[in-house]
Amino acid sequence: MLFLCMGYFSPEKMNARPREEIEAVMSECQPVIENFYESGKVLLDAGLESEVKSLRRVNGQVLVTDGPFKETEDLIGSVFVFEAESMDEAIKMASLHPTTQISKGEEFGWRIEVRPVHFFKNEK
Repeated sequence: MLFLCMGYFSPEKMNARPREEIEAVMSECQPVIENFYESGKVLLDAGLESEVKSLRRVNGQVLVTDGPFKETEDLIGSVFVFEAESMDEAIKMASLHPTTQISKGEEFGWRIEVRPVHFFKNEK
């Protein structure tokens, strides 16, 4: 089974810190992420840029708006996909990610959301 995880952060908390501190914390992530990859089950791990566009259908047309939105407190900073047999195993896997392993992440509002993935099939 595949699981999609989204890593969130608080831009307010991170932007309040000096750039050097952020860079030092990010450098702590590399050895932790290597341990995460050693499972052999990680299929994708990507950081996201801050630019956001939202698309939705309104009155028969696709409306594109800029984000992030003011009502959003946390932003998605990364996504990763991996294989696991169950939600319990997925939680164990996700807990190896730097989001939960780096202590400073708590001060930056880092958290992970774990979701099982199902596929839509195009039946002809």
